[in-house]
Amino acid sequence: MSQSLDIPKVDDFLQELATIQQTGSKRIALLGSRHVPITHQNLIEMMSYALVLEGNRLMTSGSTGTNFAAIRGALRADPSLLTVILPQSLDRQPRESREQLEQVMHLVENPENDNLSLAEASALCNQEIISRCQQLICFAFHDSHTLLKTCQDAEEQRKIITLFYFD
Repeated sequence: MSQSLDIPKVDDFLQELATIQQTGSKRIALLGSRHVPITHQNLIEMMSYALVLEGNRLMTSGSTGTNFAAIRGALRADPSLLTVILPQSLDRQPRESREQLEQVMHLVENPENDNLSLAEASALCNQEIISRCQQLICFAFHDSHTLLKTCQDAEEQRKIITLFYFD
């Protein structure tokens, strides 16, 4: 009987191994904190630029900080491989983000979440993003509850997760 319990674990392991070894393009979600030092933003931008240049489809959300840097890098590499899913409508995004977001070809708004708090809307948005990706790259602080919950949810969905801490 214990063998049948082990089979899903073996299947999960093999699926994860296949995803890691995949040489073709992947659907990669890149999410992170809004409060990011400029040097880290530059590194995130370079990473998203390189990921998209390799032919990967990049998904992120709106806002400042990590997501802004990820969008900037992806737009430079190949705008057609970027999808941005907003937690709320475009009108609810910070002014400094709206100009950049208007350049995004694949922009998904969620105006039905405008009546929710940003934390609640972001949690729903992150769920949608991880449901669409194969791999999650996340930049967070140890007290970034929404992002850490997103990583936990992605792990439960057997996604490959790379988590970087700022602190």
